[in-house]
Amino acid sequence: MPKITFPARFEFLDEIRELVGQIAHEGGFSDKEVYSLQLASDEAASNIIEHAYEGVSNASFDVTCEMHGETIFITMRDTGMPFDPTKVKQPNLKADLSERQIGGLGVYLMRKLMDEVRYESNSRTGNLLIMTKRRG
Repeated sequence: MPKITFPARFEFLDEIRELVGQIAHEGGFSDKEVYSLQLASDEAASNIIEHAYEGVSNASFDVTCEMHGETIFITMRDTGMPFDPTKVKQPNLKADLSERQIGGLGVYLMRKLMDEVRYESNSRTGNLLIMTKRRG
């Protein structure tokens, strides 16, 4: 499937979820798995919009979603601010809500819901996020 370029605005999250859902359903993922894939994609796209392009108008990013055998590959590429996912601390899910740190839950969810989450940043090509999940 070719890449689709989306404006970096929250109102396009539904279209990204629909794209991921369609490819996942066609690839034989269960409804529960599709929901998890859509949630991980939603978190990834939201992070790009909110953090990579913070304060930038008219930005966009590319999304590719495709099946290879029993594995779905969801790729997002942006040219916004780079991000170091290794600096995101594991959230303390047992802490009282009032004591929890703000942020970091999206990265946690992506890692929990997907089999693999890879992130690369390069000053020439921008930021690349690749999330993979094997069916079943």
